Amino acid sequence: MEKVKLALPKGRLYDEIVKLLDEAGWELSKNGRSYRPIINDVELEVKILKPQNIPKLVELGSQDIAFTGYDWIIEQNADVTELLDLGFNSVRLVAATPKGLDMNQFKKKQIRVASEYENISKKYLEKKGFQYVFIKSFGATEAFVPEDADMLIDNTSTGETLKNNNLEICDTILTSSTKCIANKEALNDKEKGKKIRNIAMVLQSVIEGRRRLLIEMNISEEKLDTLIPSLPCMKSPTIAKLYGGEGYAVKIAVPKEKISSLIPILKEKGATDIIVMNLRKVVA
Repeated sequence: MEKVKLALPKGRLYDEIVKLLDEAGWELSKNGRSYRPIINDVELEVKILKPQNIPKLVELGSQDIAFTGYDWIIEQNADVTELLDLGFNSVRLVAATPKGLDMNQFKKKQIRVASEYENISKKYLEKKGFQYVFIKSFGATEAFVPEDADMLIDNTSTGETLKNNNLEICDTILTSSTKCIANKEALNDKEKGKKIRNIAMVLQSVIEGRRRLLIEMNISEEKLDTLIPSLPCMKSPTIAKLYGGEGYAVKIAVPKEKISSLIPILKEKGATDIIVMNLRKVVA
């Protein structure tokens, strides 16, 4: 089989993706200062690229499967297949202006707009009826306002950087997070498509494993029917008779956010010997 080409995003996302791959069983090692790290899978070939370049390269087929932000997929208008939403680097793409400005006044004059997102910005500004001059920025967009631009369009997670620069959000254009994407032709290839889908399945199992905890408990026979309706689980709980016939062992996989409220309920319903464990992978 021809190797499946896997693109990883350079920058702050890189370490998170490498950690995810490692938990899934794919180990990467540095190859000097090369942009081509070595991976412990002879069917894969890895390259590190800027995330804003990745969507179009996947569309064109020079990369088969990759990770990048949804914002860059939209910005590049890339015709790719989204396999997974990893949930990493969740941000909003916003329009921001100096504090206290009347947006209606902006529409009465030509304004200067700075952004790395040229296509998204122009579509937004035209839809809203602004007269504008677009200024392409290459990072640190917040520094443009107010001397060099009247508005910026940029991504933000908390909004703190904008506030620290005396800016306020006037509109949210879209929300974005890290996606796993694939080339459509590669997906239709019998061998490559199978490999790509298997990669996505294993990565999804790791993400699900991170979201859930495994709870094991014992319950007496007379209290089992009272306990079962209280159990959140993926499908149905795993129940096994205890040695000696004195009750049952019960296992459930539970979203992490439910643990703190669930354990007191389990105790109240008669559960004993409760054990909570991390999960590595969950395949539904």
